[in-house]
Amino acid sequence: MMIKQISAAQTWPIRHQVMWPDQPFEYVKLEEDDNGIHFGLFEDTDLRSIVSLFIKSNEAQFRKLATLEAYQGRGYASQLIEHLITFCKQRKVKRLWCNARTSKSSFYQKFGFEETSIRFTKKGEYYVIMERAI
Repeated sequence: MMIKQISAAQTWPIRHQVMWPDQPFEYVKLEEDDNGIHFGLFEDTDLRSIVSLFIKSNEAQFRKLATLEAYQGRGYASQLIEHLITFCKQRKVKRLWCNARTSKSSFYQKFGFEETSIRFTKKGEYYVIMERAI
């Protein structure tokens, strides 16, 4: 397995297939994608899991963490989060955060993320902002 930086366009098929398959393909493209740093986890030459990172000053938000369904449960997303934490430390980022589905908050807690008081709903899904110091 290898994690490397990829283009935004390389993230879109997995975002669409895993996160929003019932939406048009264009739905998974973010306005901020051109300003993001995108990472992919590869098994041999096949892209299996992706995440996008957006750094502003000394804070960073990661978005669109997704693993192809056939490869979920193998620790790929965990490896990507560990990679993000290391990457942010190297760049002197002080705070890393995400909009987590409330049903997945315990997953992020394993990496030192804590729930904030900010919660919201999007397309019928419940979210909480989670953060950790770097």
